[in-house]
Amino acid sequence: MADGPAPSPAPWSLRRRLTGALIGACVAIGLLALWDTRGEALRTARDISDRVLAGSAMAIAEQITLDSGGTLSVAIPFSALDMLSSAAQDQVFYRVDGPTGFLTGYDGLPPVAPTVPPTGADTSFADDTWRGTAIRKATLRRELSGGGAILPVAITVAESTRAREELAAGILSRSALRIAILIGGATLVALAVVTLALRPLNELSRQMTDRRPDDLHPVASAAVAELQPVVQALNGFLSRLKEAVAALQSFSGNANHQIRTPITVARTQIGLARRATDAPARDAALQEADLALIRTEQVLAQLLRLARLQSSGAALSTAPFDLARRLRSLTADHIPAALTAGIDLGFDGPETLRVASDEVLLAELVGNLIDNAVRHGVSGAAVTVALGRTGGRPRITVASDGPPPDRARLARIEEALSAPGGPLMARATEHGLGLHLVREIAGALGITLQAGLDTGGLAISATLPDQTDSVA
Repeated sequence: MADGPAPSPAPWSLRRRLTGALIGACVAIGLLALWDTRGEALRTARDISDRVLAGSAMAIAEQITLDSGGTLSVAIPFSALDMLSSAAQDQVFYRVDGPTGFLTGYDGLPPVAPTVPPTGADTSFADDTWRGTAIRKATLRRELSGGGAILPVAITVAESTRAREELAAGILSRSALRIAILIGGATLVALAVVTLALRPLNELSRQMTDRRPDDLHPVASAAVAELQPVVQALNGFLSRLKEAVAALQSFSGNANHQIRTPITVARTQIGLARRATDAPARDAALQEADLALIRTEQVLAQLLRLARLQSSGAALSTAPFDLARRLRSLTADHIPAALTAGIDLGFDGPETLRVASDEVLLAELVGNLIDNAVRHGVSGAAVTVALGRTGGRPRITVASDGPPPDRARLARIEEALSAPGGPLMARATEHGLGLHLVREIAGALGITLQAGLDTGGLAISATLPDQTDSVA
């Protein structure tokens, strides 16, 4: 049996990331400082050793004499070699050379070659290895005069580098200890600073954790400026989530109200048909039940379109088309239903009017307006679908010459067409979901809706954005 995928490691917390970055920076700076300290310690130890070697060579040089016969005499003072002694038990070597070469000391010890070009200094220094031991040596060159002669002499003093290395190591170890203490202190400071800096974020996390599942109110403003974008984005998400939840509740409420009524009518009529004793009564009840089921089908279609439109976040596809031709065809599709209701349905507009919009959604909007006008109109009334222009913008008007609605009903229609609370305020009215679907489509297409009284009856107009290509 194949093993499942290995669980992914837990992501690092922001506290750990910040602390790690601060500590890493401190360690890097400490290592650079330690490297610089090491070089400085070696230079310091070398300078101290060179001064001691130069002093020792100078002490020996002062004890070299030249008599009247031109003979060099060398007396090695104890102090010259004693100043080179150290706790590290370094080995000390010396050599004195005259005009003819080696005079005394260690014959195999090579003097330091003079610098080229000359620097003007009497003493030259160099690192070397002699008899398998690393040494630091100094050569002092002088000229002695006496008996009418001037003789050059060279005094070479050397010692092993053990004391110098121990001095450098001591300086380096003390510096490393101080740097380690500083890094430790910086780590504690970094932990404290990160803890204080993340306190507002922890407070925001606690607020969100303690919230009830149904609490979608905006989060209080953050105490630090860096969290303001996060809080604003979170509040925007909560607002959209609140709208989505309200849309779902609205959809559920509309579905419950709009579907239950025709289904109840259908069940009632089917019950009447069962109890009917003659065929005409039974047929009439079944016809009413069939109409109720047709209405249920229409309501379901409207609910699905409304839900799809409310939940869709995709951009609408707009393309130029002939709006006049589309409205004539749409009006013709509703003529059979209008004739059945005793409504005189017609179209009034130009031969051609091209606009750029979503043809399917715009046809759905006008179809719902026509359907509402026919369904709620009185027999003998005339409903006109008019197409014209207002301020250069295409305008569609569905008007009825039937009895005008009272003020309360007109106010409810205007409220259904307006969008003070967005699509989430949609509720079923005596006009069903048609006007709410009209409002949703109008909002998506940028269409302005207006309800009023015209030709004695209700008129609802939809004004499109100014996207007209041509008018014939």
